[in-house]
Parts: sequence; structure tokens; C-alpha cells
Amino acid sequence: MAPRSPKKPSWVIDKERARRAGAAETVWLFGLHAVRDALANPARSRLRLIVTRNAADKLAAEIAASGMEPEIADARKFSAPIDPQSVHQGAALEVAPLDWGSVSELCAPRGARPVVLLLDRVTDPHNVGAILRSAEVFGARAVIAPHRHSAPETGALAKTASGALERQPYLRVQNLSTAMTALKDMGYMILGLDGDGEKTLDAGIAGATDQPLALVLGAEGPGLRELTRKTCDALVRIPFAGEFGSLNVSNAAAIALFAAAGRSPDQ
Repeated sequence: MAPRSPKKPSWVIDKERARRAGAAETVWLFGLHAVRDALANPARSRLRLIVTRNAADKLAAEIAASGMEPEIADARKFSAPIDPQSVHQGAALEVAPLDWGSVSELCAPRGARPVVLLLDRVTDPHNVGAILRSAEVFGARAVIAPHRHSAPETGALAKTASGALERQPYLRVQNLSTAMTALKDMGYMILGLDGDGEKTLDAGIAGATDQPLALVLGAEGPGLRELTRKTCDALVRIPFAGEFGSLNVSNAAAIALFAAAGRSPDQ
């Protein structure tokens, strides 16, 4: 009789289940712009395309290049399994989430001084979509967020990102502080944006002209978690002309990325 294999610990079983669930997860993208960019992205695993006749005509070139066989739907009874209130413009595409690789692979400086953005529990897909657009515009190497308590790839996020989801690396990691430590080990200076920061954003960035830079933003209201704050090299603030509260996190991200982009031409 063959010896029985030792029983796996529960945490190993849970991790394997999570990995299988993640592999089986799919996303429905919708809207002409989001679907067009996903069809044109060779890194996308595309599974099912549902379009109205009008949308099929508008996406004809991209559909032909993708090699997909679309399902033609009645415009009055759009059959894709998405929220009926979604502004889908007659196009929906089922895809697998993108795999951008690991933090160490993607964010390694390789002789440059890149900028990376980290999001601490920013869950609104519209904010994250807008942040991805800004990150692409200002050349961020990656946007990193924790797998839990962050916005996953969804049709709403993709639509707000206006194509940036297909081009701007968006990494969701198991532990944000672990990712921050990995960035530190690669030579990054990590600045956390906080209304009570001792330095201004410009002053903080001025101290990182010769090294890679990571900017950390927290959710509106709660802000940065305590462990995230402690892992930062410094906390910085965006100076305000008046006492009117705080900026939306996507606006703060755009300002921070703009400031960081001006520190050096070597990104």
C-alpha cells in the first residue's frame, strides 16, 4: 500500500483555490473605445465579442485584425451579461485580466529613474481609471494596488481609463507594504501624500532627483493606513491656496505625477 501524502495546511489550500479562481476570472469590457483598444492589444486573451450591427461596422477593422467571430445582437435587446444601465454603445468583449508580471520585473530601474504610483485601498473604479490615464500620460512605470480593497479590472474602470488599461501596467499585489519594501530594495525613494506631511510635494521630489521615485496615495477620507505611512521614506503634502478640504484622489495623482515628471528627463 502506497504511503499517504501529508495533508496540506489550510493556508496552502486557500492559496491554491484563490489561484484557480483568479485563473478562471473573466471581465466584460464595454463601450466602443474600451473594446477597440482591447481588440488591438495582442497581450489580451479575448473570449467572446457581442456587438450590434452598427457597432460591428464601427469596429470592422479591429474585429478583422483580431480574428474574432462576433455575435451580432439586437440593439433593443443587448444580450451581454453587463449592467443594463451601462453605456455600452453596442459593444461588449469578454476578456481575461491582463498579466503584467511582478513588481521586481516591471519596476527594476535598469539604469533609469522611473516613477511608480501606489494606491492604498482606492476602490472606486472611476478614480482608478482616471489615475491610469494620468499615469500613461506622464510615463509612470506602473500603478500598484493591493489585491484586496482595490478596484479590479471591470468594464467601468476600462471605460473611464479610455484605453489606458490596455497600455498602462496596473499591478494588484498581495501586500502593499511588501511591494513598497521591494521598491526600496531597488533604490526607490517612497513619498506618501498626506495632508499633514511635513514637506511639500515639490520639496520631497527635489530630494529624489538621482533615484527612482514611488508616490503613494490613499483613499479619500481614510487616507494612508498606518503601516503604509511608516513604510514611506517621507510624507509630503500638496499645498493649498485656501482651506477647502482635499483634492479628489485622481486629481491629486495627476498633480503628483506632473510634478514628478518635471524632475528629470530620464524616466
